[in-house]
Amino acid sequence: MTTTAPRGRLLLVPNTLDLGATDAPRIDAVLPASVLQEAARLAHWVAEDAKTTRAFLKRVNTVVALARPLQAIDIRELPRPPKGMRQAAHDADLAPLLAPALAGADIGLISEAGLPAVADPGAALVAAAHRLGIDVLPLAGPSSLLLALAASGLNGQSFAFVGYLPTDAAERTARVQALQQHSRRERQTQLAIETPYRNGALMAALLAALQPDTQLSVACGLTLPGGWCKTRSVAQWRAQPPVFDNKHLPAVFLWLAH
Repeated sequence: MTTTAPRGRLLLVPNTLDLGATDAPRIDAVLPASVLQEAARLAHWVAEDAKTTRAFLKRVNTVVALARPLQAIDIRELPRPPKGMRQAAHDADLAPLLAPALAGADIGLISEAGLPAVADPGAALVAAAHRLGIDVLPLAGPSSLLLALAASGLNGQSFAFVGYLPTDAAERTARVQALQQHSRRERQTQLAIETPYRNGALMAALLAALQPDTQLSVACGLTLPGGWCKTRSVAQWRAQPPVFDNKHLPAVFLWLAH
């Protein structure tokens, strides 16, 4: 009689939100001890960027010693779809990244910031794990979207994450206005993000496209010293726009139309 070896799991390991900022707090001030202990023992990882994952593990090692030398840890990067290839066809090629789990070892999936698979390409790997019958275990940690929503004072009972807005000015304006109408009709908070160095450009676009009485919240550098979240009407923001001093800090933009 043959027995099937137990499979490993895919662990969704949260990252900090600071993107390695020099004034970042100790990692154990942001991530639970249980997460650091799990991260320290894992020998296999899948990440967007191996270099930043090594930096993450070095920070873990200052609190919980890694179970093996950093050089001995297997870190594989999520491949980007070749130009012109449909995302669905590309996702089918992710199964090899899960080979360690099929052989019985746990794998850590990590994002560049926050929770893996939320506003993150790792979602495709999670879907592949489900198709292969690999258990998926999410670990507790910060999500910039939920922290910003909680701090905004806007409607937390109904909200939608709309991701990145179009970069073309006309398309972006049309999209923002459509989202504003939906927000007013459904009383639903809208959440969007942008590449950090474009935070100022997105803020300017929102101030130009949204109605003066729409409530607009901006959360920047959450969990970092000096991080902030402010909610004002669009009219108030127009009178005193925010200044994004650090071009590397992520921000979340939320609005609720009346």
